[in-house]
Amino acid sequence: MQSLANPNRFMRLSRPLVPWLAGATAVLMAVGMYLALLASPPDYQQGESVRIMYVHVPAAWMGLFCYTSMAVASAVGLIWRHPVAEMAGKATAPIGACFTFLALLTGSLWGKPMWGAWWVWDARLTSMLVLFFLYLGYMALEGAFDDPARGARAASILAIVGFVNVPIIKFSVDWWNTLHQPASVIRMGGPTIDASMLAPLLVMAAAFTCYYFWVMLLRLHGEIIAGKIRGVRLRQVHG
Repeated sequence: MQSLANPNRFMRLSRPLVPWLAGATAVLMAVGMYLALLASPPDYQQGESVRIMYVHVPAAWMGLFCYTSMAVASAVGLIWRHPVAEMAGKATAPIGACFTFLALLTGSLWGKPMWGAWWVWDARLTSMLVLFFLYLGYMALEGAFDDPARGARAASILAIVGFVNVPIIKFSVDWWNTLHQPASVIRMGGPTIDASMLAPLLVMAAAFTCYYFWVMLLRLHGEIIAGKIRGVRLRQVHG
C-alpha cells in the first residue's frame, strides 16, 4: 500500500488501466441495456416497471460501495498519512453522490406506480437519503477551509463517522418492518430472483462498477495534477 503513496508512481501504474476500464464500461453497459430492456421478460406482478430495477439496484449498490471506499480511503489517509488515499476519497465523493441520487430518483419513479406514492419515510429510503446528505456534507466540508489539508482531515472524519449509516441501510429491511421489499440478491440462502432477471442485473452492476473505477481514476489523476500545480505556486510565492 505504501508503494502507491507516491503520486507519480501511482499515476504511472494506473494510467494504462483507464482505457481498459472505459472499454469495459461501454461493452458491459451495451450488453446490460440489451438484456435489461429487450431480452429479459416483464415481471408477472410489476409488468414493464420492473426494468427500472436494472438501474435502481446497481445505483443503490454503488452508492454504498462508493461510501465504503471513501470511508476506507479516509481512514488510510488519516492513519498512514497516505496522500493518494486522501485524494481517492475526494475523487469518489461526487461519483457516489450521483449514484445515490440516481437510486433515489429511480426508486421514486418505481414507487409511484407500485406503492402509489413518490416518496414514503420508509427506513431504507430515509437511510439512503441520509447517505446522500453525507456525501454532500463531505464535499462541502472538504472545500470549507482555506487550508486544503484541514478540509481533507475534517471531511475524512465525517466519512468515517458516517460509515455507521452503511450497515443501517443494508439491514434496515431486516431490522424494521418497512414498506421496502426485503433483499432478494445479496442474502443468506442465495438470490430469490429469477435467473432471467438476475443476469442483466449483474451485468449492469458490473458496468456501473467499471464506470466508477474509470471516472474515479480520471478524477484522481486530475487531483494529483492539481496538487502538483498548487505545490509549484506555493514554492514560487515563498521563493
